Amino acid sequence: MAGLDIGIAGGGVGGMSAAIALARSGHRVTVYEQAKGWGRVGADINLTPNVVKALDGLGGGIGAAIRREGAQPTFRISRDWDTGLETSRLGMGGVAQEHYGAPQVTIHRADLLAALSAEFPAEQVLLGRRVAAITQDAQGVHLSFEDGSTARHDVLVGADGIHSRVRAALFGEEQPRFTGVVSFRAVVPTERVKDVPEIEAFTKWWGPNPQTQIVTFPLSQGRETFVFATTGQDSWTEESWTSPGDVNELRAVYQDFHPDARRLLAACDSVLKSALYEREPLAQWSVGGVTLLGDACHPMLPFMAQGAGMAIEDAVVLGRALAGSATRQEAALALQAYEGARRERTARIQIGSRGNQWMKGPGNADWVYGYDAWGVPLA
Repeated sequence: MAGLDIGIAGGGVGGMSAAIALARSGHRVTVYEQAKGWGRVGADINLTPNVVKALDGLGGGIGAAIRREGAQPTFRISRDWDTGLETSRLGMGGVAQEHYGAPQVTIHRADLLAALSAEFPAEQVLLGRRVAAITQDAQGVHLSFEDGSTARHDVLVGADGIHSRVRAALFGEEQPRFTGVVSFRAVVPTERVKDVPEIEAFTKWWGPNPQTQIVTFPLSQGRETFVFATTGQDSWTEESWTSPGDVNELRAVYQDFHPDARRLLAACDSVLKSALYEREPLAQWSVGGVTLLGDACHPMLPFMAQGAGMAIEDAVVLGRALAGSATRQEAALALQAYEGARRERTARIQIGSRGNQWMKGPGNADWVYGYDAWGVPLA
């Protein structure tokens, strides 16, 4: 049975995951990425067991590649900001493998994207294609790009991020909301911070308010340590969401934190400062033969470390929902099934991330980490 002709707007983690899942469901897939080339850009990503399990199911060399390039934290630990007292501890590594069927992997976004790109034909990824307009009619979904080119597909997936052109075409223009929170990001050689207790774990230092925290975890097989810190800020006036930061400002913000936390910040030579934005959960993701995925429909704060993970889960469920669809009518019904299977979970995690209480104290992580995108029922 012939598959569908599917276009994906966005060649990031969610878009490439969807491309693989849909191609392996028997469809012809073309990815349109607005960037003109690839670089080692973006943040480091925490792939929790639910996400690693989703990636493993995509097959090929993805699972082996992320384990080879990333690191596997030993525990997920919460500590109090000033006393240093431990408030929760969850076994990861082999414990997560046994309990959830996959470990936690922490990895640079570029390494994850490289692992995904290796499993999808490069000639089917068209760079420098930024969506300008979208229309639908009886012949399919029509795309116009800013470079003047056009395309037509049976189905279009909008995986083009929080500034999604596809979302705007479906539901109108709406600006994401600045949350009043900014983040600092740095990567340091682990050798510099090896005296910090349990540096090989994923550790979250909970601050005096929900906006202020420090998170650290290993990267690059443990050779590097990622430092991610957030705090409140009244406004953001920079033209870009991310700009070079000041390490002295970073250290000053957290000067009252425990000495172990301050030792991490003292090791930072440079830092990036970013504004954190979000949107409200969407009540609808799909119209006709067009649907949304990842940050295009549910951008969220990073406090549950599930942003990229939700996009990957979306991709797997979308591929499953569209398996066996051969006509645009069947595809439209499949998109509704995909959306129905995903909306409640992603909305719950969006709201939970905003509240920032996830695993602050002892609790059960199974509803997040135990989710199986390959087995969740489809409507």
